[in-house]
Amino acid sequence: MSAVPSPVRAARTAAGLRQADLAHATGVSRQTIVSLERGDYSPSVHLALRIARTLDSTVEDLFPLPEEK
Repeated sequence: MSAVPSPVRAARTAAGLRQADLAHATGVSRQTIVSLERGDYSPSVHLALRIARTLDSTVEDLFPLPEEK
């Protein structure tokens, strides 16, 4: 059973970018991108907007809210 990739990872790979490429384009470390893709880190609004712009996506698509019960 394989894990579903995070929306950020899916969009990054679809764009043909490495983690280091996305990190450089958004002004953060590669480790920040790793943490985002693992779900271990929630970005600031500013960073989320920069990532969405870089990946030609929306914040809502890249960082969906968890389903409410």
